[in-house]
Amino acid sequence: MALVNERARILANGEVGPNLYLMELAAPRIAASIEPGQFVHMKVPNMEAHILRRPFSVYARDAAAGTLEILYQAVGFGTDHMTRIEPERAEHLSGAELIGPVGRAWQQPAGARRALLVGGGVGAAPLFMLCEQLVGAGVRTDVVLGAQTEAALACRARYEALLDAPPRCATDDGSFGREGFCTSLVEEALAEAAAAGEPYGYLAVCGPEPLMKIVAGMAAEAGVPCEASMEKRMACGVGACLSCVVDTADGKKRACVDGPVFDARKVVW
Repeated sequence: MALVNERARILANGEVGPNLYLMELAAPRIAASIEPGQFVHMKVPNMEAHILRRPFSVYARDAAAGTLEILYQAVGFGTDHMTRIEPERAEHLSGAELIGPVGRAWQQPAGARRALLVGGGVGAAPLFMLCEQLVGAGVRTDVVLGAQTEAALACRARYEALLDAPPRCATDDGSFGREGFCTSLVEEALAEAAAAGEPYGYLAVCGPEPLMKIVAGMAAEAGVPCEASMEKRMACGVGACLSCVVDTADGKKRACVDGPVFDARKVVW
C-alpha cells in the first residue's frame, strides 16, 4: 500500500517501565495495511516549533479496531513532550499526524520452520508483530529479551502470553533472568537447537547496534539467515533527505525506505 498521511487520535498514553511509555492511536488506514517491522513517522501534537517528525516502530496493531500501539523511550525533547500528552484531552489537540506504513518489513525465508527473535531494550517492540505472524503460521518461535532491569522488560508479559515457552531473559543487574547481556542466551539457543537436530531457519534482531552486530556474527557463524532492524534518526522519512544512511555491502542504503530491516550479512558494522 502507498504511504498515507493520517491524523490519529491519541487513545491512551502511559508509563509502562522506567522512562518507557506506551501510546495507543486510532489510525485505521495505517492499521489496516502495516506489516511487521514497518514504522510510522509522527508529527507530534503541539510541537509547532519543531517541524521534524519522529519515527516510531509499531509495537502492535488491531486492524479490526483500527488502532496502533507504539512503545517509546523518553530520551529527548520530543519524546519527553509526548509523555505529557493526556488522552482525555485528545479531542482538543491537533492529534498526532502519521505518515505510514513506512519501510521494508521483516522477510523471513520461505519454508523456515523455526525462528529465533532477539530484542534488546525497546528493540523488543518491533519484533512483536513478527512473533505473532510466525506463531500464527505455525513456525516454532523462541524469543530472547535483554534489558537493564526487570522493570525495563516492558514487553515480556505479551510475549509470555503468545508463546508456548516463555522468553529467555537477561538483565544487566540480574533482577530477572540471567545477569549480564542477553548474547550468552542467544549463543546457547543456537547451540541447543543445532545439537537437537532442529536448527533455526531464521533469526531476527533489534536493539542497540553493538548487540545486533554480535548477534549477526553468531547467526553467520551458525549459518542461520539473519535480519536486523537498523533504527536511525531521520528527517523526511520518505527517502529524500539521506539523513538515515546505513553502510552495506551493496553501498549506502536509506533506513527509511531500503530498511529499516536489512539482511544482517550485508550490513557493514
